Amino acid sequence: MSQSEQCATLEAFGSTALVAVTEAGSLARARTAVDRIVGEFDRACSRFRDDSELSRVNAAAGAPVRVGPVLLEAVTAALRAARVTDGDVDPTVGRALISLGYNRDFDELSAWDGGAPRLPRALPLASVPGWRTVTVDREIGTIRVAGGVSLDLGATAKALAADRAAAEASAAAGCGAIVSFGGDLAIAGPAPAEGWRIRVTDDHRSGVDAPGQWISLRSGGLATSSVAVRRWRTGSGTAHHLIDPRTGLSAESVWRTVSVSAGSCLDANIASTATIIRGDSAVPWLESLGLPSRLVRADGSVRHVAGWPSDGDDLPLAAVRSLVPEGPSS
Repeated sequence: MSQSEQCATLEAFGSTALVAVTEAGSLARARTAVDRIVGEFDRACSRFRDDSELSRVNAAAGAPVRVGPVLLEAVTAALRAARVTDGDVDPTVGRALISLGYNRDFDELSAWDGGAPRLPRALPLASVPGWRTVTVDREIGTIRVAGGVSLDLGATAKALAADRAAAEASAAAGCGAIVSFGGDLAIAGPAPAEGWRIRVTDDHRSGVDAPGQWISLRSGGLATSSVAVRRWRTGSGTAHHLIDPRTGLSAESVWRTVSVSAGSCLDANIASTATIIRGDSAVPWLESLGLPSRLVRADGSVRHVAGWPSDGDDLPLAAVRSLVPEGPSS
């Protein structure tokens, strides 16, 4: 069975996506399912498409907007992320990102200099109004954001899409499947006998010789948040895409990269993003939740939390813990 029969790459959400299956001959069906999910989430959740449902919500100036089920679920998931992290992962960071220059796809940020895009001038800073300014009415299918609020669902929506895509790919292929969007990955169906072998690094685009670690996963999801990638220069300094809601600025974290394994890619993403924002105080939080995590400091030193295997070990991670019990999100 050749690797080409089991694994394919594609472009999705401004980064490289991967879909793999456990049985040869089923890859085409799995990829079709993944392509469909990518299209649905892009049309619903992209901040960079004028015709997306999210753009309509952000432009509605405080009026409720009727939306489809994908955006409804994505915003509900984002509000849950804010609730369970006490606002450390907040979807109302849209204007803060725009004020820092992230108002287009990352690859389109202008004027490359030394490998990092640069904006020619400082932009006025924007505060983060907070997730309670968002109202979701699931019964009638509407979303309302307060005037002047702009939602950004980049992290949680991509992770939710990975969970949905893996489930759809596995169902379509009739076998086990793994889907990765920009390094955030989800598993559905039976894993290979040896588990899914994953290389964990600062940047999912890195080769196997980059500093990092091999692990084996059999279920759930894995997410990596990093301040070492998606960086650009502004007139007032270097910025990145992980915003501290308390300041409206790129987070100043003690962690360069955080990888978390959880029962879903969404929960893993929420935890990894919150850990970047929280810094050292996130360690006991991750331990209390039992979420295996790999935390890399700015100097490259690594800390393993809640059962993450040591370097050189080949222990399978089979995290099935949820971040918190499900509950109302708004």
